[in-house]
Amino acid sequence: MEYILENGIVYDPKNHINGEKKDIYICDDKIVESVSTDAKRINVNGKLLMPGGVDLHSHIAGPKLSTGRLYRPEDIRRGIKPATSKIHGFEAGFSLPTCPTIGYRYTKMGYTTVTEAAVPPLEAKHAHEEINEIPNLDIPTLTLFGNNWFMLKYVKENNLEDLSIFISKWLKLARGYGIKIVNPCGSEAWGWGKNVHGLDDPEEHWNVTGREVIRALTQVNENLALPHSVHVHTNDLGHPGNYETTLETYECVKDIKKNKNVKRDQILHSTHIQFHSYAGTTWRDVTSAADELIDYINHNDHITFDIGQITFDETTTMTADAPTQYDLYKISGLKWANKDIEVETAAGLLPSIYSAKAPVSAFQWAIGLEFLLGVKDLEKMVLTTDSPNGGPFIRYPKIISWIMSNEKLNDMLDNEVHPWASNRTSLPSYDREYSWYEIAQITRSTPAKILGLEDRGHLGIGAKADISVYDINVDDFDPTCKNNSEVIEDKLLNALYTIKDGEVLVKDGEIIKTTPSRHIWTNVCGLEEKEEKLVEDIKPEFNRFYTIKYENYGVPEHYTKHEKRVDIKP
Repeated sequence: MEYILENGIVYDPKNHINGEKKDIYICDDKIVESVSTDAKRINVNGKLLMPGGVDLHSHIAGPKLSTGRLYRPEDIRRGIKPATSKIHGFEAGFSLPTCPTIGYRYTKMGYTTVTEAAVPPLEAKHAHEEINEIPNLDIPTLTLFGNNWFMLKYVKENNLEDLSIFISKWLKLARGYGIKIVNPCGSEAWGWGKNVHGLDDPEEHWNVTGREVIRALTQVNENLALPHSVHVHTNDLGHPGNYETTLETYECVKDIKKNKNVKRDQILHSTHIQFHSYAGTTWRDVTSAADELIDYINHNDHITFDIGQITFDETTTMTADAPTQYDLYKISGLKWANKDIEVETAAGLLPSIYSAKAPVSAFQWAIGLEFLLGVKDLEKMVLTTDSPNGGPFIRYPKIISWIMSNEKLNDMLDNEVHPWASNRTSLPSYDREYSWYEIAQITRSTPAKILGLEDRGHLGIGAKADISVYDINVDDFDPTCKNNSEVIEDKLLNALYTIKDGEVLVKDGEIIKTTPSRHIWTNVCGLEEKEEKLVEDIKPEFNRFYTIKYENYGVPEHYTKHEKRVDIKP
């Protein structure tokens, strides 16, 4: 099938196209230089046109979501919409939507690639089963290694060679795309009812520290030339004074050399930075430390990060940082679910109510915006809510309306949010307003580059034909006017067209077609013999540590029938 998207106003940062009126040519699943005279023409004259959205950090598949749906039935009753003739199920859920609903909502927003950011190896099969029920997306999964017993054993022995082989094999078993680290050593300590505090507090069983884990896995990541860097949720999430741990984490890997064969710039991606940027000693004297971290990021190129923006909603927090969730339970008294997964990781879930009138919520909201407005290089930063932790992903358009209009933001500071947002952060000092080009950077080109997915996030010749068009007449629309904020939110929630792999999936804000989602995973080539030897060495310990046998472990090939396998050589 051939298409011409005619006369759209195009924003494509990777190719330095900033609001040019031009045609986009599509042949089958690629963007091409020209098409035949028989090509179907779609007139998008003057409309906002970008590459398909890329979400670098979300939680959309796996055991946490399933547990959350079971213990929060009140959430699933929100956002119900009836089925249509084009979709095979109704929409349901707000912070914990059903699998089909996740696909529908991302697609209607113009997103085509979404990263599931935390999958335990043992439950990867479950995650990939759920991906098969999510339509219309390409989905890389990040595999949890930061508290895995085999990893801890190799780190204790300083055996990076076997650790590299282990990571390579376990990514294949889990059909994972990259390495995820969550509160390194903290969830292992949680198995004994404890936590670690800071990089150098060892967990008791292996006597290994978070610093040792992060350095070892970062070095392994570069040894293997994985397309994405290590993806790190640092220690001390949510604690006043935790920015010091965040800075130490960034510094502790600074000397590690990036593999020359990878296209990304960073060696460490820092997740939901808003939750890791607090100064002070208690919540009584807490202040924002965003300025210190922004200054560090502006002067160092080995770090990228995503925001974890708060959106003033009742949502669900879920994380493999189980001890943090227990802390929140003790503070809030809200119902709490805990999940331990063998000797790999743990998880906790809790409802969370972020209110604009609550001091801590307003403080957290403002810190995320400090980063969005303060970091200079937009190739280092990605818009996320750590969905659903800071708020559900359907709030991205609302956040975009805030950062495009200083008038809107000041109105919120003056009339809607608690004074902590002004008194304990630097947010009122910013007057920056984003352009559509910059929005395309933090939602398209930058997340694709950070993930190492070179075939998307842009509209160059040979790129995937993943495109979003919005019903905004760019030349006649002023996004800086606060009265247009609701228009931005509505139009970005309901794309005029979403095209994925050259197929029109959304027209006029409605799903008109569904396709199976694609599993994206990394296959390290050349280590197969070493991997098989390591497996034979591990099996006796595996059978001692786990309740299942090795032979029952891993994701069978038929679970990822629709896949994009990324073959790499170390």
